[in-house]
Amino acid sequence: MFLGHISNMNLNVYPEAIQFALRYLQSTDFDALEVGRYPLKGDQIYAQVLDLETQHKSDNLPEVHRHYLDVQYLHSGKERIGVAVDLGENQIAVAYDPERDIQFYQDAKSESELVMQAGSFAVFFPNDIHRPNCIDGEKSKIRKVVVKVAMSEIKEGQ
Repeated sequence: MFLGHISNMNLNVYPEAIQFALRYLQSTDFDALEVGRYPLKGDQIYAQVLDLETQHKSDNLPEVHRHYLDVQYLHSGKERIGVAVDLGENQIAVAYDPERDIQFYQDAKSESELVMQAGSFAVFFPNDIHRPNCIDGEKSKIRKVVVKVAMSEIKEGQ
C-alpha cells in the first residue's frame, strides 16, 4: 500500500503504471467529468469516477482484488478507509467475482484506518484489504476516482 497527497509526491518512487495513473489524477479536471468509467489504456488501466455518500463502517464490507490494484483518489469530501494485510484469515462474505475482480470479507482482522481528505490518494495491491467509503465524523458526499491498474502492467524490478 502507498499513501500520499496529489499535490506533494515524488513520482519516481512508484512503478511506471502507478506514475501513469497519478499523472492522470493530477492533470484531469474531475469537476468537469460525469460519473462513469474512462479507459486510459484499454482494460489494462481505466478510471472510475464515483459520487458517493459515506456510510457507517459496519455497512461497508472489506474488499480485495486479485488482478488489479486500486489507486483511490479522493477529489472532494472526506472519508475513512479501513486497511489490513490479507493473511487469508478472514471469513468470506461474498465469493470472488472474476468479472468485477472483487471479493468481500465479513470483517478484516487487525484493521487500521486511513483518514482521507480532498487530494489524498492510496494505492491498494491485491494483498491489501480495504474498506472504502466510511464515515469520518458524519456522513458526507464525496467524489472519488479509482484508477484500476492490471497487475500485468506492473513490471518486475520496478
